Amino acid sequence: MNYAFCQVETASAHIEVSPDIEKITEAKFDIENTGSYKIQLFYGNLNEAHKVLAKFKTTYGGMWSSKIKFETPNYKVWIGNYRNRLEADRALMRIQKKFPSAFIFKPKK
Repeated sequence: MNYAFCQVETASAHIEVSPDIEKITEAKFDIENTGSYKIQLFYGNLNEAHKVLAKFKTTYGGMWSSKIKFETPNYKVWIGNYRNRLEADRALMRIQKKFPSAFIFKPKK
């Protein structure tokens, strides 16, 4: 029997990252995570807003972020933080099964 032996060499590289690249990467991460679309489930009085939010959390758990937002004179239940319209549309299709009046909107900055 013949056996072949081979020798493998390893290499390494040192990469220096500019502080500017790190700042750009952080800014891009912040932009992507701020989200440009949300879903509104409800607007009205505070007691009803809490009931809707509780129902949402019971139904969907922690699948999407949720909060009550006050905008004079109503309280609003907002869901999610979607990066694009497609992502929001997919979530809306699921959410509208339990909350038929839900809709997508783009918050004012």
